[in-house]
Amino acid sequence: MDQELSEATWVKSPFSGDNGGECVEVAKLPGGRVGVRDSKDRSGPAPVFTPAEWAAFTRWVRTDDTV
Repeated sequence: MDQELSEATWVKSPFSGDNGGECVEVAKLPGGRVGVRDSKDRSGPAPVFTPAEWAAFTRWVRTDDTV
């Protein structure tokens, strides 16, 4: 998995802006999984979500539902 993440193409969120602040990057991985990391700490932890987990997370963010 580490090699998979290091070879992934990471894309910064368009909501992060260009001010060098809090930036999130995502990478599409094999099997529909999605990796997420902090652009300021690229060697730090990068959780990987299954397609179902990512869909639930993005649905929650878009609707602002409470858990």
